[in-house]
Amino acid sequence: MPLSPDGLWSIGEVAEHAGVTVKTVRFYSDRGLLPEAARSSGGHRRYGEAALERLRLIHSLRALDLPLPEVQRILEEDDGTGGQALEAAVAGRLRELGENIRALRWREAALRLVQECAPQERADRLRLLGAVAAPPSTDPLVRFWRAWLPPRMAAGARSAFLEVAVPAPPDDPAPGQVLAFARLNAFVTRPCVAGAPCQPAAHTASPDFRPEVLYSGLAEAYELAGAQLRWGRAPRAGEALDCFVEAYAASRGTRDTPGFRRMLGGWLTTDPRIDRYWELVAEVTGSTDGRPVPTPGVTHDWLVTALTAQASGAAA
Repeated sequence: MPLSPDGLWSIGEVAEHAGVTVKTVRFYSDRGLLPEAARSSGGHRRYGEAALERLRLIHSLRALDLPLPEVQRILEEDDGTGGQALEAAVAGRLRELGENIRALRWREAALRLVQECAPQERADRLRLLGAVAAPPSTDPLVRFWRAWLPPRMAAGARSAFLEVAVPAPPDDPAPGQVLAFARLNAFVTRPCVAGAPCQPAAHTASPDFRPEVLYSGLAEAYELAGAQLRWGRAPRAGEALDCFVEAYAASRGTRDTPGFRRMLGGWLTTDPRIDRYWELVAEVTGSTDGRPVPTPGVTHDWLVTALTAQASGAAA
């Protein structure tokens, strides 16, 4: 479309040339995104070639679903390509889309979970799924562990444990993983059983207790016991058990003796059980293959069994 003698277009002409409506041109003009070059004697807006290029850029940016404030910042860049403002807007939109895609995948898996279950199971599954957002938050799991872990535990040691104990929800879950996470959420949000302790006895057994020493030693013991589990070995005395007991002894400033082992075995066998938590963690991470998964919970049970068996043998 040729320019008029004054080198400008009317609002209708620039709209036609850009392939948009007059209403769209007026909308962007009223918001300062598309400055007019002049006004006619009758007060009508006039636009030059630069306005056409800007209008095309605005149309492209809006087609990417970028919000108007972001479009304005991009247009204000001096280099004409958007520069850092464009990069930041695109990166932000990609993050938002990623979250939306994750949410859709969780909802799809949840819907399949309801669709594929037996009619008598649907009410229970709907109740479980209704308590979990999509994509789900791990905040309830973190709160559970903050109540379980020793109150005087240093922030760094606590964070290191939470990285291991709190599973990241899969980005593209199978229906079974969605169900496991919903059950995990239900597990950690239930109240403590009346009359039962919510924390292990070892956490409150001594005023000189050093939780960082305990959990640092336990991490090493769990790794050693995990190797035994992967080899299919039954609970037994050895390096893993010695490391396990030493972690508890050192955290109290005492020595590993037969008497301490008997006392520790008594503490640990009466502690509240959270085996179900670790079973569900294994299902969420999708790492089950028919054999015990060496999660901290499974390796802990392996070590406690080895400890009590050793104590029983010594007593006999």
